Amino acid sequence: MDINQMALDLNDLLTGSVLLVALVGAGLWFSVRLGFIQVKGFGQGMKMTFGDLFKKKGEAGKEGMSSFQALATAIAAQVGTGNIAGAASAIAAGGPGAIFWMWVSAFLGMATIFAEACMAQKYKQIGSDGTVTGGPVYYIKGAFKGAFGKVLAGIFAVLLIFALGFMGNIVQSNSIAASWRTAFGIPEIVMGVLVAVVALFVFTGGMNRIAKVTELIVPIMAAFYIVGSLIVIIANIGHVPAAFRDIVVGAFNPSAVAGGALGATVKLALTKGVARGLFSNEAGMGSTPHAHAVAKVKHPVEQGFVAMVGVFIDTFVILNLTALVIITTGARESKLTGAELSQYAFSTVYGKGGEIFIAICMLFFAFSTIIGWYFFGEANIRYLFGAKAVKVYAVLVCICVAVGAMWKVELVWTLADCFNSLMVIPNIIALLALSKVVKEVMDDYYKNFLPRQKKG
Repeated sequence: MDINQMALDLNDLLTGSVLLVALVGAGLWFSVRLGFIQVKGFGQGMKMTFGDLFKKKGEAGKEGMSSFQALATAIAAQVGTGNIAGAASAIAAGGPGAIFWMWVSAFLGMATIFAEACMAQKYKQIGSDGTVTGGPVYYIKGAFKGAFGKVLAGIFAVLLIFALGFMGNIVQSNSIAASWRTAFGIPEIVMGVLVAVVALFVFTGGMNRIAKVTELIVPIMAAFYIVGSLIVIIANIGHVPAAFRDIVVGAFNPSAVAGGALGATVKLALTKGVARGLFSNEAGMGSTPHAHAVAKVKHPVEQGFVAMVGVFIDTFVILNLTALVIITTGARESKLTGAELSQYAFSTVYGKGGEIFIAICMLFFAFSTIIGWYFFGEANIRYLFGAKAVKVYAVLVCICVAVGAMWKVELVWTLADCFNSLMVIPNIIALLALSKVVKEVMDDYYKNFLPRQKKG
C-alpha cells in the first residue's frame, strides 16, 4: 500500500468520525451553554472589528498586538487555499451540498472559537523578557494539572508544528505554485523559492513585522477578491437562486442536483464540508488562539467577539463567494478540482484574466496564511524548545515552502487534512474541560465589565 492510500484511509477515518463528533459536538455544546453567543455577541464583534478599522492601531511588540492586528493575523491564517482550492475541492467531491455543511460547521464553530479566544486570553503568559505569548498549550495545562496536562499540551504543540508550520505551509505553497504555472507558465520551484525568501524576511522581523504585514495585506486582499467575485456572480445573477437551491437540496439529496459529483452522498457532502470548513475557518482546531492570545484588550470576551467575526468573514463571505462563482458559472461540470476549478470558473467571465485573477488572489491568500501559520508554530516552538530554536524553525518552514511547491497535490491535501484533524482532539478535550470557566468569563463580562463600561 502506498503512502497516499495510507493517508487517505486515515483521513477517511478521522473526517468521517473524529471531526463530525468533536467539532459539531463541541460547537453545539458551546452554542447552547453560552446562550448562542454567536448570535448574541455578533453585533458587538462587528462593532469592535469595523468600528476601529480606520483608527490608529498602535505598534505591535513584545507586549502584544492591537485587537485588529490579532484579528488580521488570524484571518490571514483562515483565509487561504481553503477558500479557493478547498471550497472547489469540496464541491468537486461532495457536490454543492458540501457548502451547506460548511455553513453549519462555521455557525457552530463561531461559538467554539469564542471559547478558544477567551481561554487564550485568560491563560496567556508573559515571559521574563516581557514577551506575551499564548495558545492552547497554556489553556490545556490550565485545564489539566500535572503530568497529563503537560503531555497533552506537548502532543498538541508537536501536532500544530507539523500540521501548520510544515505540512500546512506545503499546501499553501503548492497552491500558489500551481495557480501561477497555470496563469503565467512559471515553474513551480521558482515560485516556491521566491515565496520562501520573502517569507523569511517577514519571519525574521518578529511580531511587529508580522502584525504590520497582515494588517496591510488582509483588508486589501479581501476587498480585491470580493469585488472580483461579485462581478462574476452579477454576470450570472439569474443562476443565483438555483445555486442556493443546489446547496440546500444537495446537502440532503445530492443525486437531485443536476451535474452533481459522481457518487456523492449525504455523508460525503457532510464530511467534505466539515473537513474543508475546518481547513478554511480553523474553528476548533486550536490555531487562531495564538493570535487572539496576544491581543491587547480590556476583557477576554472582547477578543472572543472579534474571533467570531473572523469565522464569519472567512466562511460566510469569502468562501461563499467562491462557491457561488463555481456553481453559477456551471464550472463544477468541468471535472476539475482545487485551484484549477476556481480558475476555470472565473475564466468563464474574465477569459485568460480569470486564471490571472485567481493566481494573484492565491498568492496573497496563501502567503498571508504562511505568515499566520508560521506565527502559530513559533509560539509552540518557544513552548517546547525555547527562543533559541525559533531561527531554526523559520529556516525549516521556508524549506517546506520552497520544496512543497513541487509536491503532488492529492498527497499534500490528504496529509494536511490528517494533521489538522489530529490537532482538534487535544484542543477540544481541553475546551470542554474548561467550559465552566468559559461560561464564568462570559458571565463576568455581561454582569460586571459591560455595565461598568456603559457607566464610564
